[in-house]
Amino acid sequence: MKILVCISNVPDTTTKVKFTDNNTKFDANGVQWVINPWDELALTRALELKDNAANGITAVSVIHVGNASSEPTIRKALAIGADDAYRVNAEPTDAYNVAGQISEIVKSEKFDIVFCGIESSDFNGSTVGSMVAEFLDYPSVSAVSGLNIENGQTVITREIDGGKEVVSVPAPFVAIVQKGIAKEPRIAAMRGIMQARTKAIKVSEPVAIDSLTEIVTFELPQPRAKCKMVDAENPKQLIELLMNEAKVI
Repeated sequence: MKILVCISNVPDTTTKVKFTDNNTKFDANGVQWVINPWDELALTRALELKDNAANGITAVSVIHVGNASSEPTIRKALAIGADDAYRVNAEPTDAYNVAGQISEIVKSEKFDIVFCGIESSDFNGSTVGSMVAEFLDYPSVSAVSGLNIENGQTVITREIDGGKEVVSVPAPFVAIVQKGIAKEPRIAAMRGIMQARTKAIKVSEPVAIDSLTEIVTFELPQPRAKCKMVDAENPKQLIELLMNEAKVI
């Protein structure tokens, strides 16, 4: 069995977000790029499954849709332990287009399990995983918090309202994972970092797939209001502020 993990190249969560060109483009100057946290956990779980020979996982690959500037992030995934990587040389501006590009690679390389993080930490769209499944006509399971292989069958734990659900899905399928799929992201060791320098990144040109959405403009959230201090001996003022300004009671 082969596993493919979809990874996004996202700004570190401590990044101070800025825009240029009249708030129509993200300012990438000085930004530290990282693997999307949910994708990093998915990669960790895929590698854990491969570590157990009884699971029959022969290879763990990663895929990213993006230009050459994203290759340092792809190398990080290789350093963590991925066997190889695929990069579709296209600007990831639309979830539908990204999902279409990923599906073309899956069709040609015949992966058994496709992992997608539930969302990316920059756009929070939560749509690529489901779209990949639709492009491929694969079954998909969302809200996956656990995945094991038992007696040759894939057993998935997913979060539902008020509890958990355990399902079994025949391969090939798409697993849309969330927090809980792995306890902590795997950290690259020095040996892995050295090996990543020579591991293959297979670059392909994008296929013709329409984009269905377009970003017109960005807008930063309003700055937080100045903190107001209320005398502990004046609960009436606190109640008035909560009712008339904060409007929480």
